[in-house]
Amino acid sequence: MYSIPSFEDIRAAYLRDVKNLDDTAHADADSDHFVRASATAGAVDGLYHHQIWIARQILPDTADPEYLEQHAALRGITRKPATKAAGTLQLTLAQANISQFPAGLSAVLRELGTDGTETETRFVTTAPWPGGPVPEGGISLPCSAALPGAMPDYDDLPVTLQSPPAGVMSDAALTLRGGSDVESNAELLARLLYYMRNPPGGGRATDYELWALEVPGVAFARCYPLRRGPGTVDVVITGGDGLPSDELVTAVQSHIDMRRPVACPDALVLAPVPVTVDVSALVRVDPYAGLLLPALTGSARAELALYFDGLAPGDGVVAAKLAAIILGVPGIGDVSLTAPAANVAPQAVYWPRLGDVALGTL
Repeated sequence: MYSIPSFEDIRAAYLRDVKNLDDTAHADADSDHFVRASATAGAVDGLYHHQIWIARQILPDTADPEYLEQHAALRGITRKPATKAAGTLQLTLAQANISQFPAGLSAVLRELGTDGTETETRFVTTAPWPGGPVPEGGISLPCSAALPGAMPDYDDLPVTLQSPPAGVMSDAALTLRGGSDVESNAELLARLLYYMRNPPGGGRATDYELWALEVPGVAFARCYPLRRGPGTVDVVITGGDGLPSDELVTAVQSHIDMRRPVACPDALVLAPVPVTVDVSALVRVDPYAGLLLPALTGSARAELALYFDGLAPGDGVVAAKLAAIILGVPGIGDVSLTAPAANVAPQAVYWPRLGDVALGTL
């Protein structure tokens, strides 16, 4: 390995050469040669650092962001933009016949931050209401977040309409999925390295995963060839913050349909099916830790959540790892896992998610 000399080493080499050429030359700290040596060493040291920087740009995993993007662009890969979360807005009605109103109906979610300040998040309907009698179940309109970016999933979240149309109450319920931030440098690098390690192969399984990951908002993709029989390919995707929205699934389906080989007439994109895994165990509490069982249960839940967050659709759950995670919580001296009783076997499409966590004493 080539060793880069330090500033002091470069200056010492300069002064050594001066003394070799003229042994009467002064090379002490207040000499002219020392001043020239310092100036030259500074310039040379800068050139060495510039060469180090150039060397980093040669490989994508050490390159700066702008050069990482160039490495990716050479392979047709571009940084994915942020996407808007999408879902539906269920309106509360005051009458059975509602006049038409255009898209763009605005709803606001007001939340109190940890610092005591109130924040507002706005959502906008993306389809008009044509008017007329309200169907059974009320009016449900497609909507999206006003701004792109990652958001949590919402189910029947109460929101407030701004300037609701005649006959529509200001109270509404929001169901939302998806949304993602601009692709990070780490995510772009991971996608580029996956492409380099799995170059296009005319429609093999990794091609379908790469095609799905090209769509903004997709965080994970896994391909299951022949899952539904000959000539079929299933691709399971997730969004940036969990389950993908219906709009994201449709976008990925359209993208893959344009790229799949004609020999594969049936390529299906679908969201994973969450499967809740409850965890319970009997533990021995360390008497010197000074912690009660409820506090230990909270700590165990937090650690188990990290494990489950790292699981992808199609992964299994290892019971021994769950026991080890609980045993690693400070204050727990021993553990006997009671549920799950055995490993949860990997199954295509299914996505293990953490359910209830219950701890008892041995």
